[in-house]
Amino acid sequence: MVAPRSAPEYQQIKANMLLMQERSAAIVAITDEGNDDFDDIASFVIHIPHTKLLLEPLMVAVPLQLLSYHIANMRGCSIDQPRNLAKSVTVE
Repeated sequence: MVAPRSAPEYQQIKANMLLMQERSAAIVAITDEGNDDFDDIASFVIHIPHTKLLLEPLMVAVPLQLLSYHIANMRGCSIDQPRNLAKSVTVE
């Protein structure tokens, strides 16, 4: 779950994490540096540098891409050549 402290729905995100924890879900939280609210709730906490609200999606994109890459790699998925991907080159 992406949960920066500057998000207007921060308290709702935290409440949802608590519900997921009660159901024994594995939670990966991405939040600001210095935010220790999720240390006891989430299985893994990834901290991103604090920045302006408009730039937070860029800061969150890198850890999400790396997380998806490593999960696909651990599952043995073909990372570089996904099936049924249409590739085309247009030459003018």
